[in-house]
Amino acid sequence: MSIKRHIPNTITLLNLLCGSVAIIFAFKGWQLFAVYLIFSAAVFDFFDGFTARLLKAYSPIGKELDSLADLVSFGLAPSLLIFFRLSSFVQSNPTMPAILATLLPYIPLSITLASALRLAIFNTDTRQTNGFIGLPTPANAILIGSFIHYTVFNPNLDHLFENIYFYPLSALFLSYLLVSDIPMFSLKIKSLEYKANKDIYHFAALSILLVLPVVIFGAKWSLWLVLTFIMYILYNIIIRLKKLVF
Repeated sequence: MSIKRHIPNTITLLNLLCGSVAIIFAFKGWQLFAVYLIFSAAVFDFFDGFTARLLKAYSPIGKELDSLADLVSFGLAPSLLIFFRLSSFVQSNPTMPAILATLLPYIPLSITLASALRLAIFNTDTRQTNGFIGLPTPANAILIGSFIHYTVFNPNLDHLFENIYFYPLSALFLSYLLVSDIPMFSLKIKSLEYKANKDIYHFAALSILLVLPVVIFGAKWSLWLVLTFIMYILYNIIIRLKKLVF
């Protein structure tokens, strides 16, 4: 059996390894290291598909393995990051009813459940060969990881998010986007043709423009990622609404 057939699956396993260690780091309270590992998992997730196409090493096992790795790295790992962040805010609010303080931190685990459902749908949905229906799990994880990273370096923003309902409601909204029927374009370019990648080129141009306010205000680079992936969601929603209206 050719060695090259195992290369994409090996890269996928590196994705899974990063996600697994990110979970361990989340339990230890090492938020930044967990975020960096989620980002690393996203890099491996990109290159396993790229390598499979390059080497023509597709396999049913590779497809299933990719989904299993994505569930850990982009479903469970970011859910736990929010869980621990929300738990710390809840613990700092002694006036909160005990049952609410106990249950609220578990709501972000809806992202894990929605990610599992989304990946199962993706594996059986023939409509998602060139794009996505619903928010891709890596995009969701990068958005969450970037947000956690940015707020760690900007504790002056904590007062905005210490509202105990911010994280649960945000998690539920992202969970909805994961399993929604909103078409979202893929960020993976298969050719340089403008017509086939029009949305990607427009999105790339807008995301480059977002660098300016980040640089001008001297913000952390993670703010650019937060703004970019929020724009990705809004861009696709606007396209969907335009098609429904016109």
